[in-house]
Amino acid sequence: MANTLALPLPRAWTPRLILTLLLAPALLWLVALIVLPHMQLALLSFRERVAPHEYEPSLGQYQTFFAEPLYWQVFVRTAVLSVTATALTLLVAFPIAWVITKVARGRASSLLFAICLIPFWVSETVRALGWLILLRESGVLPALLVKLGLTAMPPELLYHDATILTGLVYTSLLFMVVPLVSSLESLDNSLVEAAYDLGASGLAILRHIVIPHAAPGITAGCIVVFMLCLGNYLTPNLLGGKNSQWFTELIYTQFIVRFNWEQGAAFGFLLLGLSTAIVALGLRMSGQRFVDVMRRS
Repeated sequence: MANTLALPLPRAWTPRLILTLLLAPALLWLVALIVLPHMQLALLSFRERVAPHEYEPSLGQYQTFFAEPLYWQVFVRTAVLSVTATALTLLVAFPIAWVITKVARGRASSLLFAICLIPFWVSETVRALGWLILLRESGVLPALLVKLGLTAMPPELLYHDATILTGLVYTSLLFMVVPLVSSLESLDNSLVEAAYDLGASGLAILRHIVIPHAAPGITAGCIVVFMLCLGNYLTPNLLGGKNSQWFTELIYTQFIVRFNWEQGAAFGFLLLGLSTAIVALGLRMSGQRFVDVMRRS
């Protein structure tokens, strides 16, 4: 009876058309909220205000960036610290992912993953404020150092580059652990056992078996973490203080404080170009393709 009631799809309903209709909401979202705003920002970055409501095409916004040492120094500093934070996050997350996938079993593995997940149930603001309470001069850790007799006075642990890196690593850790866990889960344990039986050292196994197998997860995690660190505003601003500027803070200042949207748009596209260049360089150095990395991880 069901077969007699089933009506064949019209010939116009090809698989490609069905796929297009299914993707239409996502494509509309991408165009409306990403493509069009970026096109508008691109137009803003290549114009200069000569009078109220009067503009002319200009490269002056980009010339200002290179002419002002503060701007490009903060730009370079943000890039260096973002790369450093990404590398540190990988060093911290890889052993965690290995323990979750290869050492812990059953509920222990799930419990460890939940422990990594729980801090992200609260907002980034709350997590950053937690570091403030812990590290400020009257906070928990300086008071503990005084009680242990390690310091005579409570040290100021905030407002240093090391503090910013700590906050960035903590904020981005889960986004490195998840792709690493996904990659390491598919690693056959018998390959590692066979390598040990053949006399390979732990370092050789890590270099020739584990890392090549986990390369897509490593690349995907590094891309996500680097993007998050480079575009982060709250954590560097709270933990670094006013004397430790982040490039996103300069963008915020141009847009919100000075109402100089043209300069802010130029800064935004410079940051976009930096992130694209570093990601492309990382993919080239690792021999990975972006599409393959996203699919396998």
